[in-house]
Amino acid sequence: MKPAAIVGGAILATSFAALAMVQALWWTRPPSPGGTRSESATPGVERVVTVSEASPNGAPPKQPVPGQFQRSQSIPTQILALGPSAMAQAPRQGGPAAIPAYASAAPPFVVQKLPPCENPNAMGVARVVEIDTAGGPGFGFQHFKSYDFLRDHEVVLTFDDGPWPANTPAVLKALADQCVRATFFPIGKHATYHPEILKQVIAAGHTVGSHTWSHADLVAVLAKLGPAAAKEEIEKGASAVHLMAGAPIAPFFRFPDLRHPPEMVSYLGDRNVAIFSTDIDSFDFRIKNPDQLIKSVMGKLTKMGKGIILVHDFQRGTSIALPRLLEQMQKNSFKIVHMVPKSTLTTLPQYDEAVLKQNVLQTAANRPTDSVVKTISE
Repeated sequence: MKPAAIVGGAILATSFAALAMVQALWWTRPPSPGGTRSESATPGVERVVTVSEASPNGAPPKQPVPGQFQRSQSIPTQILALGPSAMAQAPRQGGPAAIPAYASAAPPFVVQKLPPCENPNAMGVARVVEIDTAGGPGFGFQHFKSYDFLRDHEVVLTFDDGPWPANTPAVLKALADQCVRATFFPIGKHATYHPEILKQVIAAGHTVGSHTWSHADLVAVLAKLGPAAAKEEIEKGASAVHLMAGAPIAPFFRFPDLRHPPEMVSYLGDRNVAIFSTDIDSFDFRIKNPDQLIKSVMGKLTKMGKGIILVHDFQRGTSIALPRLLEQMQKNSFKIVHMVPKSTLTTLPQYDEAVLKQNVLQTAANRPTDSVVKTISE
């Protein structure tokens, strides 16, 4: 072998060795020992506290370079509790954040201001909490144990599988009568069937996330069709809800049947989408009788003392039971907490396009229903 080749090979080997040492130091860097706290005044809010990650030397945290991959580790979640004597509640976790470029540009979520409540005896919203979805935090103690942000006798109401005629509007009326807000996880297909109802949910000031395109079991989809099909269920559902709502939606997601394949949990983390399980499952798809449903939910809630409740605006029995269920909660001194995201969801263009292509199958006639179909005999 020639001397020049030997020298060149030695330099190249030395370069790779140095690169390996730098990477090893980066991957094994210990988590930050502390954090920074900043406080700011907001009209009508007694206190807002932000918890953020700081570097070991006290310098501001490094921002990700757009388009550059970073190792994904446990990412601190910031929860801003807005309301009387609000306190931030977030566990300390270390490691560099992996925030994809397409998600880092997501605009902030704007909490909709509604007219004052006309019911002087309504429950109202006791507290609003803002969720920082970076890294895909999980909520609901049935599956995720990290974030215990609810205080004693606090309740978060969540509704799955809508929007649906008659049932969702009835749920919206019950919530409006008590001046409370909830979080909705609509199915993408249902959103394309009934966009006008989904717009009513948005107009009422509720938080809207997503619940896949067709309510497919993602464990089964992953096993039979692979990761691409499972991602399509998630992304196409989110695109459909966003497009049909005609407004920004939250980066909040709930798995159908609460079945969480690890690969898709990791994917949602990379997409900076928060995952919601539940604390109290109403099983209202089994318990159809409104009286029995109220008794079941209140029994679980009384035993636990607080929690995220899963019900379905798709279920007729739930829409009937909800007014009395809210009355029972109020009678037993439970308070409503409303969740909002720190930023909105950035949908992916290819899935937006797929939804739009699927949703443009219209006939030449596009007249109002009552001009096409008229009752002539009853």
